[in-house]
Formats: sequence, structure tokens, C-alpha cells
Amino acid sequence: MGAPPQPTDSEHHSRTAELRSIPMAKAYLVGGGIAALSAAAFLIRDGGFTGSDIHVFEEQEEVGGSLDAGGTPEAGYTMRGGRMFEAQFRCTYDLLSGIPSLDDPAISATQDIMNSHEESPWDDATRLVGAGGAIRDGHAMGFSERHRLELIACLATPERMLDGKRITDCFSEGFFTTDFWYMWCTTFAFEPWHSAIEFRRYLRRFVHLFPEFETMSGIYRTRYNQYDSIVRPLTSWLLERGARIHTGHQVADLSFRAGPGTCVERIHFAGAHADLPVAPEDLVFVTNGSMTADSTLGSHTAPPEGPRTSRSPSSFLLWHRLARGRGDFGRPEVFDRSVADSTWESFTVTAKDPAFLDWMETFTGRATGRGGLLTLTDSPWLLTVVVNRQPVYQQQPEGVSVWWGYGLFPDKPGTYVRKPMRECSGEEILQEVLHHLAVDAATAERVVEASTVIPCLMPYITSQFLVRSHGDRPQVVPEGSTNLAFIGQYAEVPDDVVFTVEYSVRTAWTAVAQLLGLDRQPPAVHKGHHDPHVLAQALHTMHRK
Repeated sequence: MGAPPQPTDSEHHSRTAELRSIPMAKAYLVGGGIAALSAAAFLIRDGGFTGSDIHVFEEQEEVGGSLDAGGTPEAGYTMRGGRMFEAQFRCTYDLLSGIPSLDDPAISATQDIMNSHEESPWDDATRLVGAGGAIRDGHAMGFSERHRLELIACLATPERMLDGKRITDCFSEGFFTTDFWYMWCTTFAFEPWHSAIEFRRYLRRFVHLFPEFETMSGIYRTRYNQYDSIVRPLTSWLLERGARIHTGHQVADLSFRAGPGTCVERIHFAGAHADLPVAPEDLVFVTNGSMTADSTLGSHTAPPEGPRTSRSPSSFLLWHRLARGRGDFGRPEVFDRSVADSTWESFTVTAKDPAFLDWMETFTGRATGRGGLLTLTDSPWLLTVVVNRQPVYQQQPEGVSVWWGYGLFPDKPGTYVRKPMRECSGEEILQEVLHHLAVDAATAERVVEASTVIPCLMPYITSQFLVRSHGDRPQVVPEGSTNLAFIGQYAEVPDDVVFTVEYSVRTAWTAVAQLLGLDRQPPAVHKGHHDPHVLAQALHTMHRK
């Protein structure tokens, strides 16, 4: 696939000096996820801000947003999800090239990702596993001529013509039983009723991955979970420079100055925190919406509680308040009012016996960490599991292993455990996985005895994929805004794809560059579909037998 693009220099530009001539300009960031942390870093790196003039307000007690990871080896680790990377995450690699890695400050977090990929690249030989633990050959993709024509038509359709359309509006029923669909939907978490706009963007954005898709060799991963590999180093870098991170602070609303344009003049907090005045020269960055809002954890012996979705969670509620009467701030109801279409469930397994890892090495023919995703196509929950290179947590002790999985259809009854996944304890989910893998009884008993499984139900996890039209997401900097920007998964970036770290980082960089009028802009989104060689390879892949 070639080496990832080299990061550009981090020199400041002439606009920086102009900005800092404004006395005591401050930046306020609503939300403490990767978008806000990235924006804070860009303000320091490119905008000339001192850390003490940057304030991050996070409702939770920890920063990191959806890139969280916690737990203990005794009680069990937890991880709501894990993001995959690839060579063309240009904004992310540029940002992290200036952030020291967690293990070795002499190298950057970007270099650590590259080193990890070189040391342990994925080479998946068991991407799809069917009934009775039978390995399926995903090399052929399973396309009919009709499916190929439908894919080409989707790629070629102008995006605006897909407003309000589902993926099912563009493909015949048989497409959703092809090996390609099983691999694509479980790699990126698409479901048939999701937005055709987002599906088309993914096809175009990742068309260069087609030839190696069944082996997943073009996918990169961080050395540890993303909290340890990205959030912790980035947060440390910001704190060392004096950035102020205020946890336990929920922003309830913003007030705007009267007159033309958009200029925030006050930040309102929920609870006892006093309102915060915002000067005209100050900047406000809002993470509108959260894909992990209202997530609930279960335990090894109990299922997660049902999601509390009677009203919009706070991150969406703020967006609702801001968008009231304003068409340029998007339509949050598109993303938070269809929970049945955006829910799935993940689970994290902590084991004190290598029995499962040993069994997987024999079954897949790959060393631990080299096997990639494994999807159980016969599972009504459409289960996918992954055993990454150990340790997954930086402080994970010797003799403890961690692996992870998720199910796209948690409302369907299981095969072995005959009830919906969302009603299952962690142990019951593990039993269902072992059944579909056809693990022998003796090994299965060892695995269950040594494992602690923590399930996590997430009602909004794919809400950014819900059927939408243009204008449903606000522009990063709305037209006429002088000091407000939207960042994260629910702000609009043409051509790029949501549900990636890259998207959040790109919105952050775009917001800082536009509000400050910087010369240094984010690098262009990779467009492999403009390369005739990439398209030729993709077409060849689609015709495999």
C-alpha cells in the first residue's frame, strides 16, 4: 500500500503573531473527546495559544470520550470499542507526530503506530467463520454481476441524489448475504438500514483497501487500546503546556450576541457552576452529540441495564438547544431519535488462562495479534471477535490476556443462549461465542472458568450512520460564525468518513484553521477513487471467483 504520508513541519505562520496581538484571547472546548483534545493541541501548535488560555469542559470524570478503556485485571477490563487506522489517516498522523509515545518519549505516537504495524501486521486467514466453525473463503467476495453493477452505480451516484436513502435502497436483497457485505459491515459497523450517503463515502474513501480486504493487511492499529496509545499521551502533552481540563462540567447552553453573524457571548453550565462570559475574540468549540452517550455496562453475571433514552442525552440536548430556530446548526433529531437503528453491543474479555488465545492460534493459523477480525456469519447477533497483540493495556500484567468483540444485532435471540444478546450476562455471551466457534468442551470449560466478560450496550453507537440529508450535520464553522465551531462525528466534513479518529481530528484542525484564518490547512482527504490504478485493482477484486 505504500508508506503513510510524512508529517509536515509544525512551524507557526504569520497569522499566529497577529492572533496573539489580541490580549488574553481564550479558547473554550465543550467535551473532552479526541476532537476537543486535538483542537487544543492545534491551538497550541499552529495557533500560538498558551496552554493556560485553553479550557476543556468535560461532563464525565475522565477525558477521552469514546476512546475510553478502563477496569482492572481482577474485576475485568472494559473497552466500549476500538478504532482501526490505515495508511491515509493524514490529519491524525500529522497531529500525533508531535506527541511523544507513552512508552518511549524519544519517538512520536505516530511512529509508535507505524512500528506496531510493522512488528505485528494483520494477515487474516479466518475472516469469516460459518456454521459449526467452518472457515469461509472470503477471497471471492461472492458478487454476482448484478451486485457489481450496483456497487459501481452507488460509487458513481452524486451524493445529493442519495439524500434520505438507505443502503437497502441501492442494493438487491442478495447483496446482504455476500462475503463482501459480511466483511464490510463488520469492519465498519454498517447495517442495511443505514445511510446510503455514508456507505458511498466509505466505498470511495477505502476503495484502495479492496485487494487486501479479506486479510485486513491494510488495517493499522495502535500498540495498546486507543486510550493508552492516543488519549493519555495527548492529554499529558496538553497538561505539560498548562492546558486547563475541567472534568465534571456539563455545558447546558450557549448565549449569542445580538446582531448579524454568530458570536458566542456566554457559556451556561448545568448544576452549581457559574456562567462563563466569552469575549468576542475568544473561541468556542462544541462537540455536538456523542456516539457512546447513555452506554451501560453489564457484568460477567448480569446483562447491561436498558438504555435510558426517554430524553436526549446531554451531548445531544445541548445540540438541540443550540439548533432551535437555526437551520445552519443542523438537525440533531435525525441522529438521536432512532435508537432501534443505532444500537449494538460490545464485550471485553479478561482471561487469566491462555486457553482461548492458544486455541485461536491453532484455529486461525496465526500468532496472537496477527489474525485480525473474525466474524461468525451464522450468529443471529452477527458476532465479531478480535484478539489483538498482548498486552492491550499498558499496565496489563503478565499472565492476563484481553480480547474483544461485538454483535450488530443484540435484539435477536442467540443460537446457544436463546435470548437477545442485550439480555445476556457476560458469561452467556462468551458461551454463545464458543458455541459458534465450535470450541471443544474441555477447552471451552477452561476458557469460561478463567474469563471475566463485561458487556456494554450502546444505544447511539452508529447514530452517525443513520439516514440523513445534506444540512443535517452543521458545517465545522457555520457561515457567519466569528468564534464558534462544531467538532467531532456530527460536524460535516465533505468526502471524509465518520466513525473514525481521523474524522474527529480533521474537524478539529479545520475548526482551528478556519477560525484563526491560518495558512496551514488540513491535508486533503485521500481520494483513491481518483486513481485509475486503484480503481482497476478494485474492479479486479470484485471479479474474483
